Amino acid sequence: MRVVHDPEGASRVLATNVHTADSMLSKSKGLMFRRSIPDDYALVFRFEPSWPFGAVRRRVIHMLFVRFPTDVVWLADGEVRKVRTMRPWRSIDYAKADTVIELPEGGADGVAVGDTVVVES
Repeated sequence: MRVVHDPEGASRVLATNVHTADSMLSKSKGLMFRRSIPDDYALVFRFEPSWPFGAVRRRVIHMLFVRFPTDVVWLADGEVRKVRTMRPWRSIDYAKADTVIELPEGGADGVAVGDTVVVES
């Protein structure tokens, strides 16, 4: 599995060591309590469309109990909605998204709102 940034056909791999947070517990825990993550790492949170009518909801990411900075990318249908570097212990942010990707700080350099990011199997 890998995460690929594809701005206008110029593909670039953001991560090759990709894990998914697919249970409620793993989504709640995220990167909390870890000491670090590898440079090629990504944690992917996928969310089901909400009722009614498959609406895309706001997804909140916080950095409580996370000891290192991360880059967070919020996606809706593969399109980047927001990108932010989050600081350990004190950052919180949100955006409407069906997928959220956490990367090491600097992992989302060059990724901009409107770009395409794909999680490949």
